[in-house]
Amino acid sequence: MADINENQTAPEALKQWRTAERMVAVARRGRLAAQAAAAAAQEAAEAAIATAEASKTALAAATFAESSASKTATAARLTVESTLVDVAETESETAFAEVDEAEAKGRYHDAAARAGKKKIAPEAS
Repeated sequence: MADINENQTAPEALKQWRTAERMVAVARRGRLAAQAAAAAAQEAAEAAIATAEASKTALAAATFAESSASKTATAARLTVESTLVDVAETESETAFAEVDEAEAKGRYHDAAARAGKKKIAPEAS
């Protein structure tokens, strides 16, 4: 190769140099592109891991929320059932109270009528 270099003309050597410079520039751009691609791949991998962790957390939260909602629905159903029993009991108590009130009213009217007859009877004698 030393023989070739000694016999090479300046224009030929310049041409080889320019070609070598272009090859170095292309190689450097390739290296920079590869480094950028590697960095982007690393970011993508980290983002995928973070997304997976967030998905696990979201699933756990959704599972907890579903469980909580189910418990709330059960408590609401029990409250409704208990309230319906209370309504039925108060309706029954109201019916009994109305019967008692009607009987007491009848006794009052009977007593008032008897009292009125007693007062009228002595004056009529």
